[in-house]
Amino acid sequence: MVALDVDGTVVDRNGLLPPAVGAAITAVVEAGVPVVLSTGRSWHGTRDLVDLLGLPPGPSVCSNGAVIVQYPPEEIVQAITFDPRDVITRVEEFAPGTLIAVEEIGRGYRLNRHFPEEDLTGEMIIEDAAQLSARPVTRIILRDPHGSSEDFIALAAHLGLHGVTYFVGWSAWIDIAPEGVNKATALAQVAAQLGVPQDRVLAFGDGRNDIEMLGWAGRGVAIGDAPAEVQAAADVVTDLFADGGPVAELRHWFG
Repeated sequence: MVALDVDGTVVDRNGLLPPAVGAAITAVVEAGVPVVLSTGRSWHGTRDLVDLLGLPPGPSVCSNGAVIVQYPPEEIVQAITFDPRDVITRVEEFAPGTLIAVEEIGRGYRLNRHFPEEDLTGEMIIEDAAQLSARPVTRIILRDPHGSSEDFIALAAHLGLHGVTYFVGWSAWIDIAPEGVNKATALAQVAAQLGVPQDRVLAFGDGRNDIEMLGWAGRGVAIGDAPAEVQAAADVVTDLFADGGPVAELRHWFG
């Protein structure tokens, strides 16, 4: 099984798929090996890429492991939720002005204010903190367009986020998932369902939310642009995304 992070691994920062990457993934599909997208993206932000890649019916791991979708036809196989109240209350107290969004699977987001253009896709519903906190969610996103990833690493420590799993992105962005949920936990379920042993999983990623996945997979491959801690979690570091990213490694195994 081949597990692929999306942004910075399969597509560039503008969401564009390099032809060489698409062709290398097609070679995996033609070899009869399952390809599973494993992303922090929501499902509605992933579905079009599944179609573009021409992947056969199968599972995708979304929302950093909280959501598993079988497609096509579309079936939400898993949606793990948690109570967002504590996180939202702490953010409002310690970091007022932070943009907050909670995911609506397959639809879009409920959010306190609009995020920068192209940060999120789908329907956007503006709500206050009480409304955002009113029911369980699969994912919370925190964003500060004027901050840095270092600022948000410090913020996460200051907030003392207990009872959840969180991932700090490239920019001032934190994805918050249910406790103990990450890409590796979801992929373990997918691999078991497909009858694929853990040591036969080849996984690619470039972000901090890929660390667990890269450590879990039989062969974890970090894209050359990945931060040092992500590279350290991998078995091998491959090319920079601009130089082909996952292409050389995929071609090594699948021609």
